[in-house]
Amino acid sequence: MSVSLPHPIILCVSAPSGAGKTTLCQKLLEEFKDITYSVSVTTRAPRLGEVDGVHYEFISRDEFLSRVEKGDFLEYAEVHGNLYGTSWQRVAEVFEKEKSVLMDVDVQGAKSIRSALEQSAKGKKMKSFYHDIFISPPDLDTLRNRLENRGQDEQEIIERRLKNAKTEMKESDQYKFQVVNDDLPKAYDQLRSIYQACTLTTTP
Repeated sequence: MSVSLPHPIILCVSAPSGAGKTTLCQKLLEEFKDITYSVSVTTRAPRLGEVDGVHYEFISRDEFLSRVEKGDFLEYAEVHGNLYGTSWQRVAEVFEKEKSVLMDVDVQGAKSIRSALEQSAKGKKMKSFYHDIFISPPDLDTLRNRLENRGQDEQEIIERRLKNAKTEMKESDQYKFQVVNDDLPKAYDQLRSIYQACTLTTTP
């Protein structure tokens, strides 16, 4: 009888701003040392406490667009007026070390990744290892409270994020898995179970 052993996967996690994605992903990284976070590239300014190369790679808009022309990105998108992207090289380097890759991207980015995995030669080699999860808030009222309570954005930006959240949540059925974060411990248990199951069921 054959025995399934854990093997690396590419795990893409998306959520509306304020749904708890960052907290849940951080807990996963803390528990499982075989996962490496894929640091996204962005043109937005660092927030308080964010470190270049750890939370994001912060670059200028001109440099970002230059890298787009060179084909450096597995996916990229403009969100809230800022550009975000995932480097092909960064993902490949981690995966080649037999470590799972955790990608934190928005709905546009996840859609681009699915397309790249289908259409590019580099992507087709990774396709069978790819899994994605959409994390939702229990409702928009709860999301509004979370955005207001964290005190990071002006009211105008909060309203824009809520409007975008409505659109993003309509795309949740495009993901293999969905987790509703109405209770953090429960949501994390679901996330970790999905990760563990995927490392055992994907064909290496």
